[in-house]
Amino acid sequence: MIHASEFGFAQNGAPVTRYTLTNRRGVHADILTLGAALHSLVLPTAAGPVDVCLGYDTPGEYETKRSCFGATCGRFANRIRNGRFTLGRKTYSLACNDSPNHLHGGPGGFAYRVWDVSDALENAVVFSRVSPDGEEGYPGTLKVSVTYTLSDDDALTIRYEAVSDADTVLNLTNHTYWNLNGHASGTALRHTLRLPASFFCPCDRNRLVTGELLPVAGTPFDFTTEHTIGERIQWPDEQLKNGIGYDHSFLLDGREPTVLSGDRSGIVLKITTDMPAIQLYTANFLHPQSGKGGVSYAERDAVCLETQQLPDAPNNPQFPSALLKAGERFVSETRHQFFF
Repeated sequence: MIHASEFGFAQNGAPVTRYTLTNRRGVHADILTLGAALHSLVLPTAAGPVDVCLGYDTPGEYETKRSCFGATCGRFANRIRNGRFTLGRKTYSLACNDSPNHLHGGPGGFAYRVWDVSDALENAVVFSRVSPDGEEGYPGTLKVSVTYTLSDDDALTIRYEAVSDADTVLNLTNHTYWNLNGHASGTALRHTLRLPASFFCPCDRNRLVTGELLPVAGTPFDFTTEHTIGERIQWPDEQLKNGIGYDHSFLLDGREPTVLSGDRSGIVLKITTDMPAIQLYTANFLHPQSGKGGVSYAERDAVCLETQQLPDAPNNPQFPSALLKAGERFVSETRHQFFF
């Protein structure tokens, strides 16, 4: 079942609509036209309903606080060094909003745009937009869509599709802040994580990847067996210092699911994707602020697991390519399966 309701107005006056998908078991997901963002996902557990996503109550908060809660990030999610990359013989300069780097598509990236709704089905909604040639400095006019589908087996699937009329770079992700104990429950450091990745990308003090891929074995980045998020986050490790916690990309070993478990709720989230990497981010820069319902959010009150290309891939040819050639259709899916 699908239902549309008003959510308010963006700063430019555009109306923002909230679409609610509800399955037969009573799970419901709210998605906003602003940022094509997952606003809430409520699970009807035996102990009562649990909303596992952080978010805000108004469009203005999404636009000004800029935490990317639940947002679709693009045209290129994560960081690009110095906001520059080269295609063919031409170098492109992007807006740098994470000095000295470009982050999540820039200050006018997809997370801060009001998307169109091109289709609304019984269990799915399709958001779309046209990113014009030169938007935030990127080449090519890009037609992009994001489809959210909520199935009766309690899975939320996000499907990305895009095509450009010129060669460009593309990295789309969803930036939901998960707390499986509930968005109002405080720290997520006692959640357990299993992340099937044998290698991760080290970063410098600006949290920009160095271009290396290092083995996780013997480091606090080894989640190939289950660990709590906070078990090793304070270890005297240079990479944890650079990230101020976990803010690192992991090269996935294959299609085995990444598994996050709530320590108090018992809710389990299994993520499967066809993307090559996951960015693990422990909300290190989530400064104390008011969220949905006036709840206070603070650093490390959530975990982000962003399926994507490796960061700064256009400047690291040894990474999987993020090039989208003119006329080529990009398609990718990430599935979030819940157990409760």
